[in-house]
Amino acid sequence: MNWYAILAIYRYEMSRTRRTLLQSIVAPVISTALYFVVFGAAIGHRINEIGGVPYGAFIVPGLTMLSVLTHSVSNAAFGIYFPRFTRNIYEILSAPISHFEVTLAFVGAAATKSLFLAAIILVTARLFVPYDIAHPIWMLCFLALTALTFSLLGFIIGIWADNFEKLQFVPMLILTPLTFLGGTFYSIDMLPEFWQKLTLLNPVLYLISGFRWSFFDLGDVNVWLSLGMTLLFLSVFLAVAGWIFKTGYRLRP
Repeated sequence: MNWYAILAIYRYEMSRTRRTLLQSIVAPVISTALYFVVFGAAIGHRINEIGGVPYGAFIVPGLTMLSVLTHSVSNAAFGIYFPRFTRNIYEILSAPISHFEVTLAFVGAAATKSLFLAAIILVTARLFVPYDIAHPIWMLCFLALTALTFSLLGFIIGIWADNFEKLQFVPMLILTPLTFLGGTFYSIDMLPEFWQKLTLLNPVLYLISGFRWSFFDLGDVNVWLSLGMTLLFLSVFLAVAGWIFKTGYRLRP
């Protein structure tokens, strides 16, 4: 394992966060605060509790997942796309570093950024609502697996995309709507039976449900199913990334 090369790529990607601090950290925190003002303060007066949990606290896991999912994908996608755009990717591919090590460096950096952002959001949420974490180890497990899984998805998107518009296609037009419809601000028990069954087809539901369970012992689906689905997504994305490097898809000139 070429740890020197992995660390070099990792440090370079992490340094980009410092150069774009306003976009990477400040903007998500402001967005989270606005969500709490709109949903927690305004709507929270109309919805007192869900499953015995105050509504303001109930939306904390969903808002955290919303930011982690979107920023994991965006950070990883841009991280690998920019070297392709500038043609510097060929220097990386010709270096004495394996495809697994390249993936580990880029995905690890994107996941680290997302975990750091999640920590800031959870601290910010404390300023608006009190909440407790029933299963902190499980919370960290779901958070780390989700950040890693969707950073890997972003890595795949960054290789697939051939322009900047495609980089935003999946996060903005697919992932964000699925997150909003996956129980970020509500429990699917509040929906009519038909829409409950339809929502079960939304893969993001299982991520949010498992993460919310780690906070409140409350989830829309069984926690083991949530964990299994998360691991399934990770396995699928690993297989796709392996196929990309094996075939050279969008990497070879």
